[in-house]
Amino acid sequence: MSDRVQSEADIIDRYLRPLAAGFPGAFSLTDDCAAISVPAGDELVLSVDAVAAGVHFFADDDPADIAWKALAVNVSDLAAKGATPLAYLMSLAFPDAPRHSWLEGFRRGLQDAQDQFGISLAGGDTDRRPGPLSITITAMGTTTAGRNLLRSDAHAGDVLFVSGTLGEGALGLKLRQAPALAGTWGLSQDRAASLVAAYLRPQPRLALGPALRRFASASMDISDGLAKDLQRLCRASSVGTAVAVGALPLSPAAASVVRADPTAWATILAGGDDYEILAAVPSTLAPDFRAQAAGAGVKVTEIGSLDDGADVLFAGPDGTRLPLIQTGWDHFGGP
Repeated sequence: MSDRVQSEADIIDRYLRPLAAGFPGAFSLTDDCAAISVPAGDELVLSVDAVAAGVHFFADDDPADIAWKALAVNVSDLAAKGATPLAYLMSLAFPDAPRHSWLEGFRRGLQDAQDQFGISLAGGDTDRRPGPLSITITAMGTTTAGRNLLRSDAHAGDVLFVSGTLGEGALGLKLRQAPALAGTWGLSQDRAASLVAAYLRPQPRLALGPALRRFASASMDISDGLAKDLQRLCRASSVGTAVAVGALPLSPAAASVVRADPTAWATILAGGDDYEILAAVPSTLAPDFRAQAAGAGVKVTEIGSLDDGADVLFAGPDGTRLPLIQTGWDHFGGP
């Protein structure tokens, strides 16, 4: 008996319908549309991202990791808006009929992500088409009406914070491409594995939501690299800033890489795949923001403040301006 699925109904019935069990508006995936109810006083927040083999993940990655990342990168956008996850739609485009073993791993990864993020499948589509495996997800969440955190609402004088640590996903990708770099960078097996894990399974900072809603002026997630995403926030808000790379939070593994290869700063700033949160907070509220974040178990680090200028500058470890050949990922222009 072939391990490959024989019909679209087989994919839906065996692997996708169980993922929709936690959302009544999915109607057990038996209808063409889902129904979304938003609590009184809230509004719907939506984000859509696609991931494709050869661009966002490797075709031979564990299907559970592929599923996790596909959902996590979307939920990260909700987290940056202080939104509570509600449900998601998913479109799967396969180049060939998938194997049952692959689908079981994919279902398991989605279920693990759903359980951690508090979200359920509401519907979607499956098809077969030429090209690489592609997964498109539209994530939906709710937030207090009128409290959506836009990039354009930051102000001069606001303090800039980032959650977690930076650069691990981008360095993990380099290791995934060239495992021998672990020796070049002098990384232990555990530290190398931690960087690859950060690339494969990003962790949306949902616990930071209440602090963002209460104190932040503006917020976004860092997906294409701090250099590019900080420029996006500053441009939208007509402000500028200067950031010293020595102020950026690094994990022990990323710090080891920088010590071995100072040029790795370019990867940390522009490599992408962080999925941490960049927030602008009024200076008078910064201590409260920091305290509430700590109470929620999320580390936040002050990396600078916004000014009335139009430039976004980075200073290297020696204090001089750090020229960036790469400014972040662009699907049409490349790094």
